[in-house]
Amino acid sequence: MNKMKNFKRRFSLSVPRTETIEENEFTEQINQLNIQRNEDLVPNSLGLHALHPSPSPLASDHQAPSPTQLHYHSKVQHRRFSMEDVSKQMSLPMDIRLPPEFLKKLQLESPESCKPLSRMSRRASLSDIGFGKLETYVKLGKLGEGTYATVFKGRSKLTENLVALKEIRLEHEEGAPCTAIREVSLLKNLKHANIVTLHDIIHTDRCLTLVFEYLDSDLKQYLDNCGNLMSMHNVKIFMFQLLRGLSYCHKRKILHRDLKPQNLLINEKGELKLADFGLARAKSVPTKTYSNEVVTLWYRPPDVLLGSTEYSTPIDMWGVGCILYELATGRPMFPGSTVKEELHLVFRLMGTPTEETWPGITANEEFKSYLFPLYRAQALINHVPRLDTEGIDLLSALLLYDTKKRISAEASLRHAYFLSLGENIHSLPDTSSVFSLKEVQLQKDPGHRSSVFHPGRGKNRRQSIF
Repeated sequence: MNKMKNFKRRFSLSVPRTETIEENEFTEQINQLNIQRNEDLVPNSLGLHALHPSPSPLASDHQAPSPTQLHYHSKVQHRRFSMEDVSKQMSLPMDIRLPPEFLKKLQLESPESCKPLSRMSRRASLSDIGFGKLETYVKLGKLGEGTYATVFKGRSKLTENLVALKEIRLEHEEGAPCTAIREVSLLKNLKHANIVTLHDIIHTDRCLTLVFEYLDSDLKQYLDNCGNLMSMHNVKIFMFQLLRGLSYCHKRKILHRDLKPQNLLINEKGELKLADFGLARAKSVPTKTYSNEVVTLWYRPPDVLLGSTEYSTPIDMWGVGCILYELATGRPMFPGSTVKEELHLVFRLMGTPTEETWPGITANEEFKSYLFPLYRAQALINHVPRLDTEGIDLLSALLLYDTKKRISAEASLRHAYFLSLGENIHSLPDTSSVFSLKEVQLQKDPGHRSSVFHPGRGKNRRQSIF
């Protein structure tokens, strides 16, 4: 129970109260704000000001408006709060669009910008709109069930948009799982076009419900729909989106630690978004030691396979290389079933590491215990013939044993492999999709069963999301 209390306290800024705000309590907050104002403006429930000033009690009904009043009215007519202003004021995800009737109801027009809301005002306003309440969402069907959570497809009564409802069961003695705490704490601060958006958090005695934007498919399903034969142009666009979202995370010292096609969600437009941050960690300076029980086996780098717990952003870049190979060939790169088999597959293709390719490896006790044969590195072009020269160069840079030399996400974005996407793609705002550029468009995949992408027709979404 203490863990749950700490969890609620920790996220009090982003978790609205589930109970309804009493009207008299809310009115009292508004009255206090009115007293502090020296202008004849009426604050609304968001702390934003009403369009028209209150009439003076001394003014007659037939009295002509003063020049000051006329000037003020004409000035206000052209100043209007946009949805972006509301999102910033309320710390809402930028892709949430409140219905017009809500904007009208809340009188979102003002002659001046507003100061940030207090914690109490923000929580009250969010609850008043409908956030943080189970009744705001309608379940449309189950997407899947895992050990700790069940995911439903749903619809928001507030915005009429589809959502994914991830219900995490709470044990009274255990409280919220650490994976849920990590996912919430990280995602509430990540606002990027290539990272899944956390819309809402609902807490009850029995479960913690995370409300995400709904995406139709994942990269594994997309590859299945293509008959494992994807257009190389589309491979490039998906890889750029993956690296773009990952670079945003790495700049903020956040390691995803579980990159794989099943955790890369895709919508009907082809927008790719990083999801499932349950294993993600914010890399703190004082602590360098982490668990080595991270990353699905097929995408886990050899240094972690050999027991390393001192790692940083390069842990994700090895997985990026494995994903690039899988998209280009239609098959996983290192499909091992055990750690030893995984290492054997890596060394057989990339060459058994030496002091030259991996400084310090000969002193690793676990490496020495396996007694691997001395394999020579094979030419990657023979295994990925559909990749061009620049693509092979990027793949080689992603799959380096030496983590200090492994290419970063930011450097990967500037690699020659992506030159054909144009220069404008590098100047997009974080919250803008790559498809906002006319020159960036998906092509028909050679192995696709039809000319239109049908995201829901592949294999069932993998259990990793749960």
